Amino acid sequence: MKLRDYMMGLGTGIVIGIVASRAASKMDINRSAELILKEIKNSFKKEGPIDGSWIFMSPEPFQKEAIHINVYKGGITRVKNGLLEQFEFAADAKTGTVVELVKVQ
Repeated sequence: MKLRDYMMGLGTGIVIGIVASRAASKMDINRSAELILKEIKNSFKKEGPIDGSWIFMSPEPFQKEAIHINVYKGGITRVKNGLLEQFEFAADAKTGTVVELVKVQ
């Protein structure tokens, strides 16, 4: 093996390593807040129309018992049987699973 071939292989490996490292650091492991809100709204729409919804765009730390995760917090408003109902939720930022749903009185 010639020194030139060895240096070309080493240089190529370094370049690929740098590119892969930068790509991995730019990846966002959280799901989109808008997508999570859309899925939750669709679940509520199965029971009837909704009047309003909101979601914080930045995940927040959440703890329930021994569970520590990042969540998006948001809410849904609807009228059911002539009465206004408001719900607040916390959804796992990675999976979109609702981990807490509270009816606001």
